Amino acid sequence: MNSPFLSSEMHRTLLRATRLTRWPALAACSLGVCLAMGSASAQVITVDTKTGTVTNSSTGTIATVDRRYQQIVPTHVSLTKSELDPKTRLELIRVLQAEQGFAMRPFPRGHKGLTLVANGKLEPFGEQYVSMVTSEGLSAKPGDRLVLTDIKFDHSKIVFDLNGGPDPKHRFLRHVQIGMGGPNMTNPVVPQGDGQDPVGARLTLVFQGHVPELTGSEVKALLTPLISFDVKTPIQAFTDTLPPKLKEAILNHRVMVGMSTDMVLFAKGLPESKSREIEGQMPFEEWIYGKPPKDVEFVRINGNRVIRVEIAKIGEKPVIFTEDEVAGLMRTDGTPLDPVLPGARGAQMGDAERNPDTQAPAAPPSIRNPGEKLPDDSRTGVMKPVQFPKEKPAPQPGANPDGEPEAQPAPPAQSPNGVQQPPPDTSQAAPATPQQ
Repeated sequence: MNSPFLSSEMHRTLLRATRLTRWPALAACSLGVCLAMGSASAQVITVDTKTGTVTNSSTGTIATVDRRYQQIVPTHVSLTKSELDPKTRLELIRVLQAEQGFAMRPFPRGHKGLTLVANGKLEPFGEQYVSMVTSEGLSAKPGDRLVLTDIKFDHSKIVFDLNGGPDPKHRFLRHVQIGMGGPNMTNPVVPQGDGQDPVGARLTLVFQGHVPELTGSEVKALLTPLISFDVKTPIQAFTDTLPPKLKEAILNHRVMVGMSTDMVLFAKGLPESKSREIEGQMPFEEWIYGKPPKDVEFVRINGNRVIRVEIAKIGEKPVIFTEDEVAGLMRTDGTPLDPVLPGARGAQMGDAERNPDTQAPAAPPSIRNPGEKLPDDSRTGVMKPVQFPKEKPAPQPGANPDGEPEAQPAPPAQSPNGVQQPPPDTSQAAPATPQQ
């Protein structure tokens, strides 16, 4: 065991574990923990708080996160040092209660929610932000409308419940039952499975020391990185959350490969017709925009993403786009989701179709071992069809005069009255004659 990988405390833990001869499993477990700690100390993971880029020093790999989950740009709102008084608190509740805005980032469900430091950073962000959305579920997508349904003031923070909040309604009444006649004659006040599961989110605005004197406009300015309270149309609220190039494409009604279905709907609207087909083993939907003699645009969608765009014009060759242009725009470092490595080859699984012009036919199945040769492998030439031997005709009498005469069957015997007798049965032995 190399000592540089183990600290003095880890050495003492290992020695104590090895003295426990009565419990060898415990010693082995401690040894495994020490080895795991030693191997973990050999690598350093660096997280860039500005871009959300994660770097692993042991492998040199860089993992990027969708730009919607990266760290925000802090605001610069001047705050007073005086503490918030009850009158101003009531004024804030009156101004902000039921106020509506548009989500600038994905909002997860759950009691914990997002935490925003006033004029500071967002917690969580990066991979932890993605994990929270994946585990808790999505309450609002970027561009969706949000409603401040409840506002609570704590010592140094303001808690906002969005779209109803993460807590179920009537939490106390769900445990109350009313009835008469016995324990089985009661009914719950709020029945279970009433379809009122919470789908809202929670946002906490944290200050240093205490909540200062604030106005409604200052609170909205502090929440600007996450919620936009400006008056916008739905398409403006959605495109403001996207990169400039992607925003320009949607406003110009242009579809790019890699767009989501929401982006296509904002860019082109509802399609004039749809068709569902299967290519190989991949099902897809074809959204068709336009009719001849105007330009016709075919948008192929698999799952929730555009995988192919074909533009057909009268008298011109169709223009087809298949390269993903959106993946790199939505990343923090501007690189595609799956960069194409030199010499990379796509794996084919299942009943993959083969191109006879570029791919050789698959080898037939065989039970021989790899590299094994059979004696017939040296035979060359083209295999011919199997020929069966010809059937010989029956011999005719007198066809061979020089040969021995063929035996003729004996005529059947006749009885004295002219009735033919059947030939004798030679399969049974003749009866023995008595000896004189």
